Amino acid sequence: MLASPQDKLRLVQRVLITGASSGIGAALARELGRRGWAVALLARRRELVDAVAAELPQGIGIACDVTDSASVHDAAREAAERLGGPLDLAVANAGLGVTFPAAKFRLADAEEMIRVNVLGMMYLFDAVIPGMVERRSGQFAGVASIAGLRGMPVSAVYSASKAAMQAFLEGTRVELAPHGIAVTTINPGFIATPMTEKNRFRMPFLMKAEEAAAVIADGLERRARVIEFPRPMSLLMRTMRLVPDAIYDTLTAPMARRKPSA
Repeated sequence: MLASPQDKLRLVQRVLITGASSGIGAALARELGRRGWAVALLARRRELVDAVAAELPQGIGIACDVTDSASVHDAAREAAERLGGPLDLAVANAGLGVTFPAAKFRLADAEEMIRVNVLGMMYLFDAVIPGMVERRSGQFAGVASIAGLRGMPVSAVYSASKAAMQAFLEGTRVELAPHGIAVTTINPGFIATPMTEKNRFRMPFLMKAEEAAAVIADGLERRARVIEFPRPMSLLMRTMRLVPDAIYDTLTAPMARRKPSA
């Protein structure tokens, strides 16, 4: 039996992605768009997300500041209205990474990273989870980082923000499972994006954003608990978690001497 136009509309999956004007967010929007998803792209600059949305079969751009709870809630409501139904998936992708040595701690940069990476994710969670609980369906994902698996010298605040994301997503994953909601933690390694191009050191196992987006999309579509890649970097960092602190300090001491990002 052929599906009616109404049935086809219901079959369309709707996703909201923050930080979707460039990097992983834009690449993931393009990848999910190619797979038939209706995509709401969020970022502070409307013209940038509009440009990416124009490439998609079903894409819309929405201006949103993830550090403003009201802005995030308004954007989530607008996304559902313009996409024609409730969101099946929300991806907290907006992220900020700034490196600096602890001896020259920069509180303003530290606060901004926590606001964007941690609070930005929680504002989106607060905006979309009540509706998913009511419907007993949906999925929430946060783009954390392999850097959150251990504290990284010169990137201590960034590591801390990503570790906070991982702990939050892990805890809520267990709680929301009985409500029919999947929670996915995304831990990329080094990905070629505008954020990483500032790095002044060699980035091992560097991946293109398009390659990363395909891996993430595969994991999201199977509602994976954790999506972590590339595998060599994942295995390395998972092993480093088992290394005693004294050895870890010795191994990572050279990292503390590298230049911070521009």
